Amino acid sequence: MAEPAAIEPPVFARVAIVGLGLIGASMALAARRGGRVGEVVAYDASDAVRARVAELGLADRVAETPAEAVRDADHVVLCVPVGAIGTVAADIAPHLAPGAVVSDVGSVKGSVVAAVTPHLPAGVSFVPAHPVAGTEFSGPDAGFAALFENRWCILTPCDASTEDAVARVRALWESFGAKVDTMTPHHHDLVLAITSHVPHLIAYNIVGTAADLETVTDSEVIKFSAGGFRDFTRIAASDPTMWRDVFLNNRDAVLEMLGRFLEDLSALQRMVRFGDGDGLFDLFTRTRAIRRSIVAVGQETAAADFGRPGAPTPKEPGA
Repeated sequence: MAEPAAIEPPVFARVAIVGLGLIGASMALAARRGGRVGEVVAYDASDAVRARVAELGLADRVAETPAEAVRDADHVVLCVPVGAIGTVAADIAPHLAPGAVVSDVGSVKGSVVAAVTPHLPAGVSFVPAHPVAGTEFSGPDAGFAALFENRWCILTPCDASTEDAVARVRALWESFGAKVDTMTPHHHDLVLAITSHVPHLIAYNIVGTAADLETVTDSEVIKFSAGGFRDFTRIAASDPTMWRDVFLNNRDAVLEMLGRFLEDLSALQRMVRFGDGDGLFDLFTRTRAIRRSIVAVGQETAAADFGRPGAPTPKEPGA
C-alpha cells in the first residue's frame, strides 16, 4: 500500500494582506487554496472594499485597521500603489511582530526599497517582490486564485532581506503556482521598463490619440476597432492610480527605454517614408519570432483570451 503524501507545513502561520485589489485578492484566494498559510487576514483603506472582501469570503478575517491586520502576522504583504507604500509602511511599522517578513507586489522596486526600509524595526526582514501577472480589471471582485499559475514572480532582495526570509517568500509564491526568479532592484526596473512600463505608456498614448481625432467619431473608433487597437485598449484600461505611480517612481528607467524606443521609431519612420520594404520585412520577421518565443515558453497562448482562461470579467462600477 502506497504511503500517503507528506503534508508540507505552512510557510507562514499568518499572512496579512494590506490592499485588496486584483493582486491582493488573488493572493488571498491562492493562499487559502494552497494550504501553505495558516490564516489570511485582509485590510483595505476603503470601507466598501473591506465589506466586499468579507462578503466574498476572500480572507479568514477582515481587519478594521492596519495595526489590527499586521498584529502577530509573520508575513505582511503590501498590495498598495507604489506611491503610497512608504506611508503605509510607516503606519504599520510600530505594530509588526518581531521577526516578521514584509513584502510587496509593486512593479517598481528601487523606489519601493527606498520608501519602505527606513521604517522597518530591527529584526523585521523586507523581501521586495513583483508578480508579473495581471489583467486590466481591478478591485476585489477581479481576483482569482489561478492568476499566478505559470507566471513569473521576481524577488529583488535588498540589504533588509535575510536568506531565510527570501527562501520563505519564494516558497509561498511557488505554492501559488508561480515561477520565481531573483535580480537586483535596479536591474528589475530596467527590464520592466521595456517589457511592461513603456508598452503601457504607448498604449495609453495610442488610445488617447484615437480619442482625440476630430475627423473620426467615437462611434467609428469603437465600431471599427481592429485587433491591434482593441488590444491597446485592453492595456490602456489598467488601473490609473497604479500606473501613474509606476511612471513617477520608475522615471529614470522609463525615460531611458523611451529614448531608445523613439530612436527605433524614427528608424521605422524612415523605412516607411523611403519605401524600404526589405527593412520592414526583416523587422516584422524578427518581432514575429519574439511573439512565438513567448508562446513557446508558456507565458502566453495563441488563443484570444490572452492566456488567462478562467479570469473573471467584473463589471465596471455603476454598470
